[in-house]
Amino acid sequence: MKQPTKAIICAAGLGTRFLPQTKAMPKEMLPIIDKPVIQLVVEEAVAAGVTEIIIVTGSTKRSIEDHFDRSDELEAELREKGKEDLADRIKEIAELANFVYVRQKGYPKGNARPVLNAQHLIDDDEPFFVFSADDFFSGEIPRAVQMKEAYNKTGKSVICLYEIPSSDADKYGMAAIGDDLGDGTYEVKEMVEKPGEANRPSNYASLMGYLLTPDIFPILAEERVDRKGEITMSENINILAKEGKVCGQVIDGVYHDTGDPVKYIQTVVDMTLQSSEHSEAFSDFLKKRLQ
Repeated sequence: MKQPTKAIICAAGLGTRFLPQTKAMPKEMLPIIDKPVIQLVVEEAVAAGVTEIIIVTGSTKRSIEDHFDRSDELEAELREKGKEDLADRIKEIAELANFVYVRQKGYPKGNARPVLNAQHLIDDDEPFFVFSADDFFSGEIPRAVQMKEAYNKTGKSVICLYEIPSSDADKYGMAAIGDDLGDGTYEVKEMVEKPGEANRPSNYASLMGYLLTPDIFPILAEERVDRKGEITMSENINILAKEGKVCGQVIDGVYHDTGDPVKYIQTVVDMTLQSSEHSEAFSDFLKKRLQ
């Protein structure tokens, strides 16, 4: 089977929950210690063999392009000061992959619109990843690697599954699962949008991390809208699921969401506590503050 080498990252949101901070800086560039959120998403994809990152942006996202571009002047200055390691790290960011930028446009809007905007960059027989720019997983094996293994096992589109408390089933799209294919891979029969605890088909939430086959495009082209008047990935992937063309991979790792201020702060705390460089000092600080 042809292997996925491209990833679409959706990064056109306005970030209104973080205003006024996001007036001048995209929410995707909010730092998780010393890396912007979007870089962590890119690194996940690259770990799975992705060589081309397609970032679908809006009009206020120029700093994302600058971040993944070379900065010869900064590199030279760092080297003059003997900071070779830092200069190398800056250079490596631009060499993570080939970066392509597409401006989001068109109506109706929704999280499927960026995929339609980038469709011309995907070959007719080519599987591809789709990620949000403001959530990611940390863990021993990157999320994208686990999803790719499920794709190679089944040949089907793969959605990202994560077990949640049953009381949270009113906050997520929940997967109705079929056969257990081993190693956390399941057939997906259907996705039910925010069913609530009593009506949940399982405890597995479908998060926005997809490895899709190109047969999603004719479905997306029909531009079906949900109750909010948006075209969403979950609604369209659900059509594939009912045709038996979707499996789910339960991700072994810790899910981090930076979509609102509280979740962002929680993510920063979690990642700092995981950091080999900062965890000890930060833990001591927290203990003193919480006494």
